Amino acid sequence: MPAVLEVAGLSKRYKATPALTDANLVIEAGEIFALLGPNGAGKTTLIGCVCGLVKKTSGTVKVFGVDLDVDPVTPRRDVGLVPQEINFDPFFTVRESLEIQLGYYGRKADPARVDELLAALKLSDKADSQTRALSGGMKRRLLIAKALVHRPRLVFLDEPTAGVDIELRRDLWAYVRKLREQGTTVVLTTHYLEEAEELADRVGIIDKGKLLLVEEKTALMKRLGERRLEVKLRDPVATIPDGASTGTLSDDRRTYVFIERAGTPSCADVLGALYAAHLPVAEVSMAPSKLEDVLIRVLRGNGGVS
Repeated sequence: MPAVLEVAGLSKRYKATPALTDANLVIEAGEIFALLGPNGAGKTTLIGCVCGLVKKTSGTVKVFGVDLDVDPVTPRRDVGLVPQEINFDPFFTVRESLEIQLGYYGRKADPARVDELLAALKLSDKADSQTRALSGGMKRRLLIAKALVHRPRLVFLDEPTAGVDIELRRDLWAYVRKLREQGTTVVLTTHYLEEAEELADRVGIIDKGKLLLVEEKTALMKRLGERRLEVKLRDPVATIPDGASTGTLSDDRRTYVFIERAGTPSCADVLGALYAAHLPVAEVSMAPSKLEDVLIRVLRGNGGVS
């Protein structure tokens, strides 16, 4: 079975300014892929090249195994996009917007599908309201419904929860998981890195138009993540045991800090060594690795390229 999306040597230049440079990426069916990077990194440009909103300068894009240079229409009928900007006619009702969207993709009228999405995205009571009367959060929900109404096999969520409340964010997380269970492939861009950490199977990091890294999320977190162990002691101690020697002791000898990285002992092993040495442990706190820290490390050039 061909990959859902295959990008090879994809580049986009605006006159002398490169927006995307030699991007190579393969995304398989049924995965959630998070494309991360700062503003202006090239995320939306890459998505635009796939969805037909941006004309590439060079390279190839295949969707469901079909080269878009050969057939730019057929594979895109199974692609959905939630854009960053609000982009629907303000004078249609919510239901009409979804019905029209089905027509854009050559689908027959499907009232059951429209009702399903209205319910899933908590828009049922707004179905007959004009879209201009919706709140910002409701407009964002409608954008998501429009991207999904034609049952796409590949969905791009470009900053889908920007500026919305935590309820919508959590609802969307649940719905994205449901989409994956149904076999839909999801590509997510977000500045809320807890979303990517919660949802993604794999992560791609892009900066200044260059795809720096593509890696399975768990492996990336293990390779580049750091976990911080802090131990408060009831009384000052003169030394720390050999099993915890890679940590540091504060000047007052009452606080011990250890940073777990790839190649170091685990926090559990270090803490075990402290207890085995009968140190007067009073309080233990541990901060897990965060994807945000890994992203910053990669963008600063400390993550390697894969």
